[in-house]
Amino acid sequence: MVKSLQEKDLKYIWHPCSQMKDYEDFPPIVIERGEGVFLYDVEGKRYLDAVSSWWVNLFGHSNKRINKAIENQIDKLEHVIFVNFSHRPAIELSERIVNITPQGLNKVFFSDNGSSAIEVAIKLSFQYFQQIGKPKKTKFIAITDSYHGDTLGALSLGGIDLYSKIYKPLLLNTHRVQGPDCFRCKYGLERETCNAECFEHMERAIEENHGEIAGAIIEPMVQGAGGMKIYSAIYLKKLREICHKYDIHFIADEVAVGFGRTGKMYACEHAGISPDIMCLSKGLTAGYLPLSLTLMTDKIYDAFYDEYQTLKGFLHSHSYTGNPIGSAVACETLNIFEDENIIENNRRKSQIIKEKVTEYLMDIPYFGEFRQLGMIGAVELVKDKKTKEGFDWKERVGYKIYKKALKHGVLLRPLGNVVYFMPPYIINEEEIDIMIDAARKSIKEYFCL
Repeated sequence: MVKSLQEKDLKYIWHPCSQMKDYEDFPPIVIERGEGVFLYDVEGKRYLDAVSSWWVNLFGHSNKRINKAIENQIDKLEHVIFVNFSHRPAIELSERIVNITPQGLNKVFFSDNGSSAIEVAIKLSFQYFQQIGKPKKTKFIAITDSYHGDTLGALSLGGIDLYSKIYKPLLLNTHRVQGPDCFRCKYGLERETCNAECFEHMERAIEENHGEIAGAIIEPMVQGAGGMKIYSAIYLKKLREICHKYDIHFIADEVAVGFGRTGKMYACEHAGISPDIMCLSKGLTAGYLPLSLTLMTDKIYDAFYDEYQTLKGFLHSHSYTGNPIGSAVACETLNIFEDENIIENNRRKSQIIKEKVTEYLMDIPYFGEFRQLGMIGAVELVKDKKTKEGFDWKERVGYKIYKKALKHGVLLRPLGNVVYFMPPYIINEEEIDIMIDAARKSIKEYFCL
């Protein structure tokens, strides 16, 4: 049966973020069901979902509370046009989100996914300055190794050539500056004690080009697809200050790092700052349904509020904007955070992950660094520990370790040479052991240790 399903899959489906030729000797694993932190394929083999199914799953697969929320909502309203119409789940969600996000983010715009939330942010920022009499502010600034999505606008802001290089002729002209690289710090400092000296690159670029910059976008505290690069909160504080000084929108891409991933509800909280625009998705619906939010200040909203004939309205929409089922799930996600003391419980679990990594992985000769913030932990593997030289990307070290880990029943999916852990919050100590043990075995098998 499984072979037949795999053959049909490859006959019709083009999988994301893949070189489909790889599937010739590594066909897709067909998942039948999920329960807790585990996924089960059609043959009954289970896999611990150590990456939360691309960072979206918070409370495990087939969560009974969220299942019930969907059941309750689907009998009332599945969807309705969101122009001139509204519904209780979207209203409740918006009110609650405004009350728990950084101060000043008082308006909510709905869309479907993280990339769409970023596109909304770009358009809002650009149009805002056109409408307040600063038409030269048309560009954006971002840092190296950043990732903000794969739609063209979002891709323009990202700094990873693997995803964007081929599309350069289609992309926006973005100011790109050297971002933090704490593992290989050129200043010889530590992220825990530095003063974000590396911010000088951003500071210089903004001072020289602020007249044309509408917004500065950043993944607060952790650069996800760039290799789970964790940096100092002081960098965010300095960026907030200079954006305020030069009337530049601070755009916080919290798509991957929001909803408790970094040990706080939102990563911006580590720096005690409020952005002008914040983008949320992924964990918003605990891994169940596509939904995203773009929040902004009243100041931005007010620049669009006028008579229709002025054509200052924000004419952006998606067919499933404000979907009631997705909104109901998001409300239940927030209920679970409140009822089950998730953030506090995660602190204990993140400490367990740190202890297990220290115990079982640090003796591996290619262990470069373990970096962690909340429920995000990452091991960077290096060719040379003294020089911190990495492995050639063509060796596909992470991909080969990923395949070995699947044989040990764990879904890891490293980023290049970085093996990371971002499991659902319901993971227990026994399951953490399974996750770390599989990582150890897979790494050692790859390096023949």
